[in-house]
Amino acid sequence: MAERVLAPVRTPRRRLRLAILLGIALLAALAVLTYGIGPEPGSRGFGIIVGRRFVTVATIVVVAACQGVATVLFHTATGNRILTPSIMGFDALYVVMQTGLVFFFGAQSLAATDGLLKVALQSALMVAFATLLYSWLFSGRLGNLHIMLLVGIVLGIGFSSLSTFMQRLLTPSEFDILSARLFGNISNSNVEYLPWAALVIAIVLVVVWRGRFRLDVLALGRDTSVNLGLSYKREVTLLLILTAVLISISTTMVGPLTFFGFIVATLAYQLTGSAEHRHVLPFAFLLGVVTLLVGYFVLNHVFYAAGMLSVIIEFGGGLFFIIYLLRKGAL
Repeated sequence: MAERVLAPVRTPRRRLRLAILLGIALLAALAVLTYGIGPEPGSRGFGIIVGRRFVTVATIVVVAACQGVATVLFHTATGNRILTPSIMGFDALYVVMQTGLVFFFGAQSLAATDGLLKVALQSALMVAFATLLYSWLFSGRLGNLHIMLLVGIVLGIGFSSLSTFMQRLLTPSEFDILSARLFGNISNSNVEYLPWAALVIAIVLVVVWRGRFRLDVLALGRDTSVNLGLSYKREVTLLLILTAVLISISTTMVGPLTFFGFIVATLAYQLTGSAEHRHVLPFAFLLGVVTLLVGYFVLNHVFYAAGMLSVIIEFGGGLFFIIYLLRKGAL
């Protein structure tokens, strides 16, 4: 689908916007860490509370990096800014794994198996699924991106149907426990996961940043990329695998977030006024951090409903997605 050319934004104005986003992110992080703490600063109680809140802030940064960067990479690989990584069935695969665990071993298995090993296995399964799917579909003579997307959609629907079937056979109490686990929530994260998740994400971001100029060429399309000397299949497969790594980490840490990445990526394109990844990627990351931090602070300290953050993001993201589709159709 052809994209409308964005109006160019001058570099000083772009840097100013990036600086403003960074300032808002730092202020929001400071507010989340310190607002409403009873003990005096410097006391032991103050340090304990700030330490607990730091886990939330770190989780938000990790999720923002995963969702924002993964969606931009997926848009580059597919050449379409309407698609999201969830179309490949990543969220549905996570749901079917959690549902299968409860279905075969009972609701107590969720708590009994919690830990770094379970998170690593879930992420590894999701990445392995993506790697096998992409390698298989791109290896054949007739393999292409459109067939891969179609297969991803079909598999996602199949996983969702299987999950629904198993959920209908659960007892009400098991279904309630499972629903709470499948509900995207920043509070679901565990401090034990953060160092490992941050390490993997840092490695992925370094790889992506070092290849940002190849991404610019890849965004020009298959024919242009091949003419300019890029190995199209290899580059696209690598991008999709990196996307799978980022989405798997985000999903296993806080649960599915279908539209969040789409929101921040689309806003990043508009604010940068550029298709260059060296501009788009930092904006997507900071927009994700600002959105989650500000939303968490407002809901937690104003409306006392921090658990509703993912619901509002998904509801608002769904509306934003529909409006975006209608506008694109009218152009």
